[in-house]
Amino acid sequence: MSQWKQIQQLEMRLLEHVDYLYDDNFPMDIRQVLAGWIESQDWDTAVDDESMAAVLFTNLLSQLEKVRLLEQNFLQRHNMKIIQQQLQLKYSTNPAVMARVISTCLREERRILSSACTQEQGPLEKSIQNSVAFERQKTMDNRVGVIRGSVQLMDQAVKYIEDMQDDFDFRYKTLQSRESSDRNSDIMKQEVPRLQEMLNRLDFKRKEILSKMDVVIKEIDDLMTTQLSPELQDWKRRQQIAAIGGPLLTGLEQLQSWFTLTAQSLFQIKRQLDKLGELVVKVTYESDPIPLQKPQLEERVKYLIYHLIKSSFVVEKQPCMPTHPQRPLIIKTGVQFTTKVRLLVKLPEVDYQLKVKTTFDKDLPPGRVRQFFILTNNTKVMDIEDYSNGCLSVEFRHLQLKEKKYINGTKGNEGLLSVTEELHSLSLEACFTVQGLTIDLETCSLPLVVISNVSQLPGGWASVMWYNLLTDEPRNLAFFGNPPRSNWSQLSEVLSWQFSTFAGRGLNKEQLAMLVEKLLGQHASCGDYQVSWSKFAKENILGKPFSFWMWLDSILDLIKKHLLPVWNENYIMGFVSKEMERALLKDREPGTFLLRFSESHLGGITFTWVEHSHNGDVKFNSVEPYTKNRLSALPFPDIIRDYKVISDGVVPENPLKFLYPDIPKDEAFGRLYNSQPSKGKNHKTFASIHTYYPHPHLTTTL
Repeated sequence: MSQWKQIQQLEMRLLEHVDYLYDDNFPMDIRQVLAGWIESQDWDTAVDDESMAAVLFTNLLSQLEKVRLLEQNFLQRHNMKIIQQQLQLKYSTNPAVMARVISTCLREERRILSSACTQEQGPLEKSIQNSVAFERQKTMDNRVGVIRGSVQLMDQAVKYIEDMQDDFDFRYKTLQSRESSDRNSDIMKQEVPRLQEMLNRLDFKRKEILSKMDVVIKEIDDLMTTQLSPELQDWKRRQQIAAIGGPLLTGLEQLQSWFTLTAQSLFQIKRQLDKLGELVVKVTYESDPIPLQKPQLEERVKYLIYHLIKSSFVVEKQPCMPTHPQRPLIIKTGVQFTTKVRLLVKLPEVDYQLKVKTTFDKDLPPGRVRQFFILTNNTKVMDIEDYSNGCLSVEFRHLQLKEKKYINGTKGNEGLLSVTEELHSLSLEACFTVQGLTIDLETCSLPLVVISNVSQLPGGWASVMWYNLLTDEPRNLAFFGNPPRSNWSQLSEVLSWQFSTFAGRGLNKEQLAMLVEKLLGQHASCGDYQVSWSKFAKENILGKPFSFWMWLDSILDLIKKHLLPVWNENYIMGFVSKEMERALLKDREPGTFLLRFSESHLGGITFTWVEHSHNGDVKFNSVEPYTKNRLSALPFPDIIRDYKVISDGVVPENPLKFLYPDIPKDEAFGRLYNSQPSKGKNHKTFASIHTYYPHPHLTTTL
């Protein structure tokens, strides 16, 4: 069954999350009509390969055109034509962007399917995808709309005051232009009280509009403090979670709308205050409220504009090497990385080009000896993106780091922290003037890990996961000086995300239970234990030369490079202890086998099968683990198909009959075979098999 068909069978709660994935950047109509073709293409590779992305883009348009011509419904044909034109305009000059969008959607679909299989959301996912958040957004929409309506009414009120003042001004000047002899006439005596009444009403209206402005400004201040700022912080937290494999980050366009509408209201109030200032020049009087109250109101409006725009300068895409799109926030020296910032406010005017400058390691903690600088051009001008509704953004695509040299020509020595525990930061700054208000903008990336060798990548990713799981502080570069512990319920969710992100299918409860026992010992699966950073990533597993994370990451790498089809078919039980393995197999048909990852080797997979002797004894046989070196030579399904053993001169035969629990081997793996069966070549003999009976002293660990 195709991935898209599986998606369509999900419950409504999960389908709502799918709905968030698709917009004008990648319409769901395309996903629907080209489902099979889209899933058969390698979008992940195309993200970093411009020529491949261009070919896929051309092919997608061609496929869409074929479907359009076959479509009988006129309206559907018309809609497809519009979509084709939009895609052409959006991606023709940069097809790799389209590849990234589709790759992200497919990956997020797999994650949603994986969460459906586990039947229960973890605590992190629940916290960022709940009904309270949706209700909060509705409230925010309503409140912003009410403020905009109030400001529009104030516009009308200011215009009314202007018309009233013009009428008063005309009558007053007309009265003054009369001859002195006429001023005692009955008409004049009637006009003076009328003018006084008009002035009183004008004074009342001026006080009224200033009072309304005061109320609306307070409302905007409260909106920014109690709702807009928390929504921004919530988005930033969700960005952290998305960075480590969590749900796809959404909501930036919604935030942008709120920020822009709020800014528009403030700019409009500022113009209204300017207009009131103009009115005072023409007509003023003793105890005029405008000169008394306008300066304070202006200062408050400027303060709110300043802080609103300043907080709207955000890192839209955290620093990431294009070679490792699924592991952001790790930068290797000498390798290009990208980042993108956006201003969430649509500005009415900018007095000059808004240049953004990047700086690395601006504020390092005391005692840090490794420092870096940006080798390439670190300044770019913000521009308006077609699909950002007029907001400014800029993407740095070719940044590169180099480590600083010291006076003696050597690099700095490492301190107490390991290379992958040292956190760094990328700062982005700009300065501009809008409506006479000069604003200094500054934001920073989430903490980064800088490596000099790809072998440090797993350790770096462990640091990135641990930091973004356990803190929402944007710039705690001293975090690993005293790293906090993690609850297993949180950590297990993030570990499952690694498998759904990298391998397409997350971990179930049984697999996670085995992992926590391996990490913390027997019976650890019975409670929500706390895990230390050292236990997770630094200390070696008892009796092994590697840590828990290095072992788990090597399995991820093995699945991604050599076992992906088998893993996604759910044929690999994977994480199961030998004791559980024996309990599962002992009552099964002879030749029943299961697949699990090696506990004693980095990146190894093994299989064990059961045999029954004539006297009723149960015997278990297992093979030396297959690692990436062996799997690079022959696909794993072919190994299972061609596996044979020789015993006491008996004709070689394949002992593997049924994949646990009772699936015939060829039925399970038949469509995954990549080559013809080998002729006369035995891939295994008893020399490479460990046989163990259900007695502890004969057990062999794999």
